[in-house]
Amino acid sequence: MRLTKWIKFIKENINFYRDGFFELPYLSNSPEILINSIINSPSSRHVRDEQAVYRNNPFSKGVMCYREIEEGFWIIATNITFKKNVMLKAIYDEDFVSDYYTLTFTVFESEVKLQNTFADKTPFSSKYWGFKRPGTEVGAYFYKGSICEFYLYGFSKEWAEKNFSFEILPEENQIKSFLNSDKGFISYQDIVPNASELSKEIWMNLKTVKADQLSKSILKSQTLHLVSTFFKNAFVDLRIGNYIPVNITDYKKIAKAEKLIVDNLTAPFQGVDNIAQQVNLSPTKLKLTFKSVHGISMLQYHKEKNLLLAMQMVTNTDMQIKNIAYATGYESASKFAANFKKRFDKLPSEVRFL
Repeated sequence: MRLTKWIKFIKENINFYRDGFFELPYLSNSPEILINSIINSPSSRHVRDEQAVYRNNPFSKGVMCYREIEEGFWIIATNITFKKNVMLKAIYDEDFVSDYYTLTFTVFESEVKLQNTFADKTPFSSKYWGFKRPGTEVGAYFYKGSICEFYLYGFSKEWAEKNFSFEILPEENQIKSFLNSDKGFISYQDIVPNASELSKEIWMNLKTVKADQLSKSILKSQTLHLVSTFFKNAFVDLRIGNYIPVNITDYKKIAKAEKLIVDNLTAPFQGVDNIAQQVNLSPTKLKLTFKSVHGISMLQYHKEKNLLLAMQMVTNTDMQIKNIAYATGYESASKFAANFKKRFDKLPSEVRFL
C-alpha cells in the first residue's frame, strides 16, 4: 500500500466504531511495514534516533520501540494505556508479500476484587503468549483503562526454518499440528518462566538506545533466549488443540468472556451457560472457541488465573497466607495450600521464604 493510500485509509478508519470498540488498524505484512504504518498514523511522533514512536490520541497513550536484531528477525515493544475500548486490528496489503511469523508476549495489568478482606481490590498481572502465522487477520480487544506491555517478535519464514526447523517437526507435535491446520493464531498462558522480568530487561535495553556492539549483542542474546524458550516449551506442551478457525467477532466475544472470568476470579466460577448468555454465544460454541483460543477450558482458566493471583499475593504482599486463602475465595487455608502446592510444587509458606 503506497504511503498516500495508507494515510487516506487510516484517516477514514482509525476511529471506526463498532459494538462498543474503536477499531485501530495497522499493516502486518512484516515488522518493517507494521512500524511504517504506525509512524504514518495520526498523532504519531517518530524519533528516528531512538527508534521509537510516541502516540497520544483520544484512544491511547504510549511508546513503541523497535529494532532489527538481525536480518529476518525484529522486536517491537510497546508500553500503552488505553483511554477507550479499543480493538487493534491486523490487516494486510495485498501488494506486498506476507511471509513473517509473529510471536507476541503481552502483560496486561488489571485489578481483581477480593473476598473476605478489608482490601477491596488487588493488582493482578496477566501474561499471554500468542503465535501467529503469516497473513492472519486478528483483532485484539482492550478495555478502557487497561495498561499493557506488548513484546512482538517478528521473524521471516526463512529465519524460522533456519533457527527452529518447523518442517522437520514430527506430525504429532502440537506446533506442527497448528501449522498444518486452518487456524492462524494460537495462544498460551505462562509458558516461559520469568518472561515478564526478562522482558522488562529488554525494554530497558531498547529505551537506552546504545549503539555499541556490546549493547546490540546483549539485546540479541535476550531476545533469542526468550523466543527459543517459548518454542522449546511449546514443542513439548501436551495441550490438545482444537484448531478451528476463529473470526474477529469471536475474538471479541472471547475477550469479553475472559474479562468476566478475570473480574470475578475470587468468586465461584459463574458457569459456561451464564457467561455464554452475557456474550451472546451458545454454550457449545463458547466452550469450543474459548478452548481453541486459550488451550484450556473456561473452568480450568478460572482456576489457573486464581492460583496465579494467589502466587502474586504470596510473593508481593505481606498478607498472612491464611488471609490470602480467604481473599482468593477458599473456605480453608489447608485446601488453599493443597491446591497451591499441586500447581506450583511448593507450599505458599515455602514460596514466601525463598
